[in-house]
Amino acid sequence: MHAPVLVAEVISHLAPARGGLFVDCTLGAGGHTRALLDAGATRVLAFDRDRTALSLATTTLADRLDRVEMVHADYRSLGDVLDARGLTVVDGGILADLGVSSMQLDDAERGFSFRADAPLDMRMDRDSGLTAAALLQTVEEGALADVIYQYGEERFSRRIARAIVRAREAGPLETTGQLAAIVRRAVPTKGWQRIDPATRTFQALRIWVNRELEGLDTFIRAAVARLAAGARLAVIAFHSLEDRIVKHTLRSLAQAPDPLVSLVTRRPIEATDEEVARNPRARSAKLRVAERLA
Repeated sequence: MHAPVLVAEVISHLAPARGGLFVDCTLGAGGHTRALLDAGATRVLAFDRDRTALSLATTTLADRLDRVEMVHADYRSLGDVLDARGLTVVDGGILADLGVSSMQLDDAERGFSFRADAPLDMRMDRDSGLTAAALLQTVEEGALADVIYQYGEERFSRRIARAIVRAREAGPLETTGQLAAIVRRAVPTKGWQRIDPATRTFQALRIWVNRELEGLDTFIRAAVARLAAGARLAVIAFHSLEDRIVKHTLRSLAQAPDPLVSLVTRRPIEATDEEVARNPRARSAKLRVAERLA
């Protein structure tokens, strides 16, 4: 079962005991939504772009479905989801737990991980968009190198992109095992490596396939615009590129002369050692919270 991260910290800062409507923009398996309801939220509107997650959350929240509405939607569709329900203001709070979930990583058939040889998919929403395999068949070498460098912070991005383009000339790249082997051969290594040489490239391609950074700043601004005075937005990021966007967007919204929010967290909240021991995925999680001003 997927273990949600920073649950106690999210509950502490969103304070659902006040009641009201809360929005969980990234439902996942339903752990955060369940915690919000258990702590006093009147109801939760929750959505996710992964239908598998929605199905699992239905089981997780089986005894609370009278207080939850689940929707198949991308978190960046927040405004449309609210408008479709005639909701202009969220009086409780909004939560977004960004990035890929451990249950997606652990499902080999999704193609997020190279731990098993599987179809090279990587889509969070398998109902739309192109797979990683399809995108890699047509992308130009220079553009691919930029993706790997920008989203994976991989210094050997040009060597990797060149190797991928050469490999696809011999036939389509269809599996995670194929791609991982190409990347490992392209990256020069000496001795023991802390992480697999393919790790950064796989992260970069996943972000690219799912447009994870695209529109994140717009989402944050839209979420703040929908909050009632005193309600809060909580965002959990899992890598530096995400967290940087969250930090700078919230800071810009908190600037004078007409600030829309106050920063509840000046520095990101991170998981305790105890939580990391229970759930290693929490190691990279960073929570930032802002409160809507009047």
